[in-house]
Amino acid sequence: QVQLVESGGGLVQAGGSLRLSCVASGIFLSINAMGWYRQAPGKQRELVAAISSGGSANYADSVKGRFTIFRANAKTVYLQMNSLKPEDTAVYYCNVDFWTIAAARSDYWGQGTQVTVSS
Repeated sequence: QVQLVESGGGLVQAGGSLRLSCVASGIFLSINAMGWYRQAPGKQRELVAAISSGGSANYADSVKGRFTIFRANAKTVYLQMNSLKPEDTAVYYCNVDFWTIAAARSDYWGQGTQVTVSS
């Protein structure tokens, strides 16, 4: 199984920056993609950014040019968020797509970290 520890959320003024981190641990064969999703009150959870094991990244249109996702190693992913806007306020969730020790593909969600951007 996988455990995820997220950190880095908080309160920041518009135009500011935050960096989220997500560290995976546990018993599994390997991790494929790692990603960040967010959910604002009254809205559906949406993809913010994801990065494959090979380093290919994709972003939501709303964050392109402002957010950067990168992996420090096979088990750690960061989301650098710059030029934050009030509409970025949400709970941010880390997600990992991994292979179990039974060679089955699965995914797992972190507990979420709150990001609040004040105007």
